Amino acid sequence: MSSLVASGKTKELYTTDDPNVLRVHYTNHTTAGDGERNELIPDKGAVNNQISSLIFGYLNQAGVATHFVNQLDATDQLNKRVQMIPLEVVIRNLAAGHFQKRFGTTYLRPLTKPVVEYFFKSDELHDPMVNDSDAQALDIATEDQLVTMRTIALKVNQLMIKLFKSMNIILVDFKVEFGITDDGQIILADEISPDSCRLLDADTKQSLDKDVFRKQTGDMMTGYREILSKLQAALK
Repeated sequence: MSSLVASGKTKELYTTDDPNVLRVHYTNHTTAGDGERNELIPDKGAVNNQISSLIFGYLNQAGVATHFVNQLDATDQLNKRVQMIPLEVVIRNLAAGHFQKRFGTTYLRPLTKPVVEYFFKSDELHDPMVNDSDAQALDIATEDQLVTMRTIALKVNQLMIKLFKSMNIILVDFKVEFGITDDGQIILADEISPDSCRLLDADTKQSLDKDVFRKQTGDMMTGYREILSKLQAALK
């Protein structure tokens, strides 16, 4: 019988018969503003589970080590059990969000090279931005771990830009997280979905991600379903 291991803002993790594998259940919870807004949106968990499964499968085939094992059903997938590193690694290709506000630049300004940023995962501290030295001094991650995460994240960026471009979608930015396996390998973990990416229709520049929920500009699920449909067609 499976038991609950951990519960986050949008996912629940359960044990399986294999101690090295967890069942991850994607819920319909949708949050914004450090969880201040928390709503249940029908089908959101199922759509995100399918999107994340497709993207992780694509990355696995491209040689990126991830925690993804397979999709079980509409809302659940199996993931390798890892020790999570409490960092969000953000890759930015165009200026948007906090980056745009921080530097007062124009929305969607092309960046000369992808920007890599780190944020310490802490609800109490509201996920503060940290640099390499901060992360090492606070024992969040070692120098070697940071180099590995940066290298993998930039490779993922290249692969996802290519994938989304084939779908006529612009990858503005995204965040990823990493975990450590029992044998010490750092692998891609958590999820990759419109919850964690900024995605725009290349023609209309319409948001197809959680910005629609954050800014309350329409039906968020319309964009999510479009992403899923285009991924299914691109990766069939």
